[in-house]
Amino acid sequence: MQGKINFVTPEEAVSHIRSHGHIHLSSVASAPQILIQALCRRADAGEIEDLHFHHFHTEGPAPYSEPRYEGIFFEQGFFVGPNVRPNVNSGYADYLPVHLGESQKLYRAGVIPLEAALVQVSLPDENGYVSLGTSVDCSLAAIESARITIAVVNRNVPFAYGDLVHISQIDYFVEDDTPLETKAFAEPTDTERLIGKNCAALIDDGACIQMGIGALPNALAAELIHHRNLGVHTEMFADGILRLIKMGVVNGANKKIDTGKTVASFLLGSQEVYSYIDRNEAVLMKDIKYTNDPWVIAQNPKTMAINSATEVDFTGQICADSIGTRIFSGTGGQLDFVKGATMSEGGKSITAFASRTNKGKNKIVASLNAGAGVVTPRADAHWIVTEYGAVDLYGRSLQERAKLMISIAHPDDREMLDRQAFERFGPHYHNFDI
Repeated sequence: MQGKINFVTPEEAVSHIRSHGHIHLSSVASAPQILIQALCRRADAGEIEDLHFHHFHTEGPAPYSEPRYEGIFFEQGFFVGPNVRPNVNSGYADYLPVHLGESQKLYRAGVIPLEAALVQVSLPDENGYVSLGTSVDCSLAAIESARITIAVVNRNVPFAYGDLVHISQIDYFVEDDTPLETKAFAEPTDTERLIGKNCAALIDDGACIQMGIGALPNALAAELIHHRNLGVHTEMFADGILRLIKMGVVNGANKKIDTGKTVASFLLGSQEVYSYIDRNEAVLMKDIKYTNDPWVIAQNPKTMAINSATEVDFTGQICADSIGTRIFSGTGGQLDFVKGATMSEGGKSITAFASRTNKGKNKIVASLNAGAGVVTPRADAHWIVTEYGAVDLYGRSLQERAKLMISIAHPDDREMLDRQAFERFGPHYHNFDI
């Protein structure tokens, strides 16, 4: 490989990045830490300033968001992970709201003029193509749009089929074999298992599913083990989906597009997940423009979009990116898949969450907390699921929605919520049944 690619040191590679520019980082499990560290050394030496960083959430260290680099680096991620959340909420870093499906458009349309794309890639194949592995996301758009592209060639990056990059599209190559970040399988609680069971009851055999990572998706996956011929078209998947694939529950047989294929844009999970996609023709890792396009999503029948929320109000306004004014995550691809699923023949949009937080605060509320962001508008809210049941808000009026939402709230909160609904809607509120 040394004879095919001219490798340079990380310091040499990042020396070509100019001040006052925008930098894209490959994301999630595949942040190019060796290049980030080299940029930090340039900053420490006073050689660079005013760089703006963009990416989906990243695992691992995120020094570009830290107060010590104020005025030198400024984090403006498209999704906020735990590694940058404190700095975002203290103002040293920032959040750029965008539907993940449109993140690539910020680059391609020149809304964010990229100075450099910093990515990790696999070893090249015999034709000179490399894979972006576990993190295609908007990195393909970044490579197409940036003034320069620096790629870390890492033998731990799986060669995933789908959208590939030719080495001629890359300006500088660095070699590093640091393992990708992994995420342990999250065991669901009893509450999450009940939610998973209620969600699974809404999913038919032959459905095409989208869901994320964590204990709740794992709980749902565990409840789907007796389903048949499920497909996957999602922005990301993890170990819960992999278990269903290996059991034969997920085979993609009923998908109308990408039949027989599991389609995603980025991954976060165990090493087993990453190894599974390596040169596996049954998996396509695609540009976020494709995976999150509602018109693409809708082409598969019975698409089931399963997403979560931090709180939902009586009318169906779904907050999923913040807790009041405090940014917690991001818009993500929730509305991309909500729209796609509801346009799909026989599809369903499902929002699933525990009725209370870990601290006992109710998540079904009369009105959202001040400053809370509405990720999914009330007109797009359909199935709402908690551990106490599932209700469909589609075609329901505001007062009907309130009654339905209260019916799946924590029992100890229902009297309070019912009183708040009466105060909001007036004396006629109690005069009809749903």
